[in-house]
Amino acid sequence: MNKKNLYGLLGVLVIASMVLTACGGGSAAPASDTESEGPKVTSTGFECPEPSPRMEVTSTELNIFVWTEYFPQDMLDCFELVYGIKLNRDEYSSNEEMYAKISAGGSSYDLVQPTDYIIGLMIRQQLLQELDHSKLPNIGNFDSGWMDQSFDPGNKYTLPYLGGTDSIVVNTATVENIPTSWADLWKPEYAGRMIFLDDSRAVIGLTLLTLGYDVNTTDPAQLEEAKAKLAELVPNIKVFDSDSPKTALIAGDVDLGMTWTGEAFIANQENPDIQYVYPTEGPILWQDNWAIPVGASHTDAIYAWLNYTMQGDVFWLTIRDFQYTNPNKAALEYAKANQPDVYKAYADSPITNPPAEAVANGHGIEDVGDATPLFDDIWVEVKGGQ
Repeated sequence: MNKKNLYGLLGVLVIASMVLTACGGGSAAPASDTESEGPKVTSTGFECPEPSPRMEVTSTELNIFVWTEYFPQDMLDCFELVYGIKLNRDEYSSNEEMYAKISAGGSSYDLVQPTDYIIGLMIRQQLLQELDHSKLPNIGNFDSGWMDQSFDPGNKYTLPYLGGTDSIVVNTATVENIPTSWADLWKPEYAGRMIFLDDSRAVIGLTLLTLGYDVNTTDPAQLEEAKAKLAELVPNIKVFDSDSPKTALIAGDVDLGMTWTGEAFIANQENPDIQYVYPTEGPILWQDNWAIPVGASHTDAIYAWLNYTMQGDVFWLTIRDFQYTNPNKAALEYAKANQPDVYKAYADSPITNPPAEAVANGHGIEDVGDATPLFDDIWVEVKGGQ
C-alpha cells in the first residue's frame, strides 16, 4: 500500500517553535469598496481579517459542494463580507454521494471536497480541472507533509483542507468491556448499541483488517470473505450516520462504534467519558481536499476563496470549531500565539494530535481502479439488507 508521506507529520504537529513560510508570488489588487468600508464583523462579533493578498474579483457568487458540519460559520460569513460575494453551499455526507452528482453532469459547482481515495477516479474521468498555482500565493501556508500525495503528485488538482482518522469511539461509563480492536466490535454484547459512519470504503476497510487483509485489496476472494463477515456485523449496528454521529453519542442513544476525528473530539468535550480508541489493527487515515470541477464558472471567486481561507488568521477557526488534524502551519502558529487555549486543547488531545505509533500503524484508503465496483456491490448488498 503506497501511503507516500500520508500523515507524515501527524506525530510531530505539536512543535515548540513553528516557522511560518512566507507567502510568495501574487500581488494585492487595488483596494475595493468592501476594503475601504472598514473592518467587517460577523453576527457573532468576530472581526474578519482582511484578505492578504486581496484578489481582484468580478464574480458575485461562489457555489461550493462540501461535507456536512465542516465549516466555521465565521469563516463563511467573513468571505461574503470582505469580498461582497454570495456563497452558495450544498452539502453531502459521503464521497459516493458527491461523486454521483458531479459525474452525472449538469451541476454548477465551483469547488468540491473529495477525500484522497476518490480523487484518482475523478481525475481519470476528467471531472476535475488543473489548479493554476500562480493564483495561489498562500499555498506556502501548508505543511509540506500534506502536499504532493500519491493521489495527486505535485498537487495538480487538489489542495488540502483537513485530515484525520477513523477509529473506535466508546462511552467508558456505559460500556463494561472496552474494545481495543476492530474485531472486538463483532462481539454480541455490543449488538444494538453501535453507531458507524455511512462510509463504504472505511467500513469495508476495517472489516478487511480484521481478516488480516489490506484495506485496498482487489482480490475478489478476499472481498467476498469480507462481505460475509460484514453481513454478520451490520444487523448489530443501530445507526449509520456521517452527518453528525456525535449527536447520538452525546444523547446516549448509542454507546460505541466508529467515527472520525472531529466528531469524537466534540463528543469528548461534551462528555469526557466518551473516549477515542486506536484499534490494534490500526486506524483508517484520510485527507479531505479542495478541487475544482470541470465547468466551474467563477474562477476568480474560487481563487479568492482558496487564498482567503488559507490565511492563518482565518483558517485557525477550524481549530476552534471543527477539530480535525490541521495541515495549515500558519493557522497552527496563529492559534498558538493568539488563541493559546484553543491551541492547547487541540495540541494536547490524542484525538486531533494522534500518537506517532497510531499513525505508523494506520491505513490509507486508496483508489482501487477497476475493483471499485466490487466494493460498491458489497456495500449495496450488505447494507441494503439492513
